[in-house]
Amino acid sequence: MKTAFMSDLHANRQALEACLAHAQAQGVQRHAFLGDLVGYGGDPVWTVDTLISLQAQGALVLRGNHDDMAVAPPTERTHAGASTAAWTHDQLHADHRAFLAGLPLLLQEGPVLMVHASAERPPQWVYVDDERSADRCLAAAEGMGARQVFVGHVHRQRLYYPGTGRQLMCFTPTADVGIPLPAHRPCVVTVGSVGQPRDGDPRAMYAVHDSHTHRLTFHRVPYDIHAAADTIRRAGLPAFLADRLEVGQ
Repeated sequence: MKTAFMSDLHANRQALEACLAHAQAQGVQRHAFLGDLVGYGGDPVWTVDTLISLQAQGALVLRGNHDDMAVAPPTERTHAGASTAAWTHDQLHADHRAFLAGLPLLLQEGPVLMVHASAERPPQWVYVDDERSADRCLAAAEGMGARQVFVGHVHRQRLYYPGTGRQLMCFTPTADVGIPLPAHRPCVVTVGSVGQPRDGDPRAMYAVHDSHTHRLTFHRVPYDIHAAADTIRRAGLPAFLADRLEVGQ
């Protein structure tokens, strides 16, 4: 089965539509969304409606920190995410907020664990952004009986795998090039961000795992970035949230 792992949609309709179409062309049979469905972007209602529909068709959907903030916005705007949480909250209907609040923090299917941030402490939204944090994430997953972890949150695409020593090594993938990933091989995969890439490349990100051929492929997908940015500006959200889409930061 081919599963598309998508994370950090951030209410970016244009990016999500492009990734869904791309995944369909790859023959994807199932989707797993690893959280942060909303926040930052200008289309939260459309995004949540779409995820409700996809979940009804069999998609797996997790909760991220921005989804939590949309349900219960912080009282102080101490960071960029907090600056849009109240606006997102007000756009969503009660059933949208109930959907977000009811999503799980992690899901496990046999040896595969899916989580928005690290498996180490899921409710604390720990970043998996280097070998040490990936090692702690994998250790926590192995404590749950899993060997492979698919993670969002960091907005970058990486594969962490065991090297010659005990600590994991970091591999930066090339788009559209399949990587052998046997079921027995321990690893941590950060799948990147659909709606807000932050590696200097503005194209949307997601990954496909083929459980039949045991290959993992990271993808980059062009989309109408200017339309997504214009949606943010028209909503009256902070302009830098639109600007950063156009440069991938």
